[in-house]
Amino acid sequence: MKKYWPIIVILSIVKLSIQWLGNRNYGFHRDELLHLSASEHLDWGFMEFPPLIAFFGKLSYWLFDYSLLGVRLFPTLAGVAILILCCLMAKELKGSWPAILLSGLCILAFLPFYRNHTLFQPVAFDQLFWTLGFYFLIKYMNSKHTKFLLLLGVTLGLGVLNKYTMLVWAFGVLVSLFFYEKGRLFKNKWLYISGLIALLIFLPNIIWQLQHDIPLLRHLAALNDNQLDEIGYAPFILDQLEMIPTFIMFCCGFIGLLFSKYLKAYKSVGIAAIVIFLTMWILKAKTYYVFALYPVVFAAGAVFVSNLFKKRPVFTYLTAASVFIPMAFFIPDLTPILPIEKYVAYAGIEEKDGRFELTGDYADMFGWEEQVRLVDSVYNSLSPTEQKNCVLWAENYGEAGALKILGKKYNLPNPISRHGSFWTWGYGNKDAEVWISLGNETPSVAYVFEEVELVKIITHQYAIGEENGIPLYICRKPKIDIEKWWDDYEAHIFD
Repeated sequence: MKKYWPIIVILSIVKLSIQWLGNRNYGFHRDELLHLSASEHLDWGFMEFPPLIAFFGKLSYWLFDYSLLGVRLFPTLAGVAILILCCLMAKELKGSWPAILLSGLCILAFLPFYRNHTLFQPVAFDQLFWTLGFYFLIKYMNSKHTKFLLLLGVTLGLGVLNKYTMLVWAFGVLVSLFFYEKGRLFKNKWLYISGLIALLIFLPNIIWQLQHDIPLLRHLAALNDNQLDEIGYAPFILDQLEMIPTFIMFCCGFIGLLFSKYLKAYKSVGIAAIVIFLTMWILKAKTYYVFALYPVVFAAGAVFVSNLFKKRPVFTYLTAASVFIPMAFFIPDLTPILPIEKYVAYAGIEEKDGRFELTGDYADMFGWEEQVRLVDSVYNSLSPTEQKNCVLWAENYGEAGALKILGKKYNLPNPISRHGSFWTWGYGNKDAEVWISLGNETPSVAYVFEEVELVKIITHQYAIGEENGIPLYICRKPKIDIEKWWDDYEAHIFD
């Protein structure tokens, strides 16, 4: 194995370098601000996601004080680990040096991973746990060592604490085990001990869900109504086809696992992959949910291709080049390695009415700092007495997260919002004399307060549309019962 490490290290350095360049540019994404805000309220669960991302957020605060580079180091390291595991799986699948090179380049060529391994979201860690789980499964198949079954249980438990889609992975693997050695593994007590370990690890989250009336179901219902119901079945498949070189390798992996004599011993892994893919498709999941499946299939595809060209390995190297080179040009679209002015020129985005319409992810990284600075200037215009009795009320979790995380350096008070998990953290001082409202429209603030003063309409040339042209108000004299107003909104927190 030692002779393969130089190429694995080189590929890992390339991956780390590209991600590092992207991590330093632009600003926090709205989802990152939510996850970091959750880290200020550590618990065994949250309204939108399991607890592990909040723990990573707290760790980033302890180590890096919420610096952009520091926070994004965590998903980047997860991405590098995925590349290494993909190469190691290719080796475990009896792949040679060309297969290991090709598997690593497949990870480098797969464009969505650049986005996933930039943003501080559960997605990168979900992909890592899926990949790690398949790695331990393959290691068990090769060695029959019980420790790999136990590690499988630990991986499943932590994976569910990170993202509930890990349960789909578990379902696919469970089904596939019926086809592994005619299901004999189900007679092995260590498989059940492994499952018990997984259950014990994520049991606190199950208890939390039950204590809070299972908000997971409400969130899934809102997600289905607002997003998943519009996806349909065709886009899920068509989205896979957008990246032809890597999709071909993905198909090669399936072919190899199911039909190749070289990978016959790992057919059950292919069955697991098919079950997972079809389950995601039937559930009309977001396309990126299934990307966690790609590393193990890439590894199998690399082994399959390298065996096809066993007598002429130069064709494997040509395949590797043809997979990576066409995709390299598009990397700036997925992680911000270019300064914004250069990216606008690269992407051919033209100015219209003083604004540049960026993609959703990039647009969601702009405007937050300006919002916080403006709120700070209004807050500091208040008298000391008013500052002590002031509430910052943000319309959505992005604005609230910006005030909470970026507002730390301004010593702003904690914000409130009725959006998602922020609703569970309360309304603050219901008897406050002054409320500074960020992003809430006129009907919303006029319903709550007698005195409403518009300070400014906030615009930004790069920010996403919903954060451009938002109002900032100073509000006084609440005319409704704040506690009742807050409680009555519970059914709408995911709107």
